[in-house]
Amino acid sequence: MLTLYHSPYSRSSRVIAQLMLMGELDAVEVITVDVLRYDGVGRRDPHNAHPEGKVPYLVTEDGQGIRESAAIMMYLDEVFGQPFSPEIGSPKRGAYLSWMAYAGGVLDPVLVAAFSGLDHPAITGTFRSIEEVCTTLAAALNQGPFLLGDELSVADILLASPFQWAPHLMPDNASIKAWVGRVGDRLDGETIAAYEARATAQLSTQAGT
Repeated sequence: MLTLYHSPYSRSSRVIAQLMLMGELDAVEVITVDVLRYDGVGRRDPHNAHPEGKVPYLVTEDGQGIRESAAIMMYLDEVFGQPFSPEIGSPKRGAYLSWMAYAGGVLDPVLVAAFSGLDHPAITGTFRSIEEVCTTLAAALNQGPFLLGDELSVADILLASPFQWAPHLMPDNASIKAWVGRVGDRLDGETIAAYEARATAQLSTQAGT
């Protein structure tokens, strides 16, 4: 059985949302662990199999460990029949792979820099500015309601998730705001929130034992 190490209200939450959307959450063993948060809250959990104590972390049925959200989400989509990604050979496959790499290689560093108040030519020169990210996303969304056109993909779930988690970082752009809303509409927000509340309660119980 696949095993996912998850901490509520973290980057692994988007993996939970993906599994729920696919109807496959019950096919994965989810182990709730604590993580050290940016504000110093939390701890490195000894029960977490991730070599660096992070989440998400996926262990396959044959014991392989997969880290990083994009890799995990692509793997899960493929394992469960690719319901939310274009197949190899599809004319949209290149754009899909590019967006999945863009999430961790560009979007996350730019948003972390913005959140931290960092402004340095080395950051914008290497990763882009928030304005460039906005332009890139908006240009893609001018071609359709989602990043690959008419159909929701894993790329949408991945790239929209930071703005769902931190709305104050969302660019002041109508196309991007509408896109984040459309992605949210496809996910079961109430069920996800209830799941995260239970996971938080579980962590509190574990900390008290």
